Amino acid sequence: MREKIHPKYEMTTISCACGNVIETRSTTKDIKVEICSSCHPFFTGKQKLVDTAGRIERFRKKYNIKE
Repeated sequence: MREKIHPKYEMTTISCACGNVIETRSTTKDIKVEICSSCHPFFTGKQKLVDTAGRIERFRKKYNIKE
């Protein structure tokens, strides 16, 4: 590897809007994010499922379609 062409790799903190702070190493200093793994709905299990059956029923009712 050539010397003096790579960015400095140092300790940094990642701060989430929920208050979670993660310490890691990166080339950038003090990263701020809106969603992390501790508050994202997919990881917390509080994910809303979209009701597609209601849309299909409305479509069938609108155009008077029988199954």
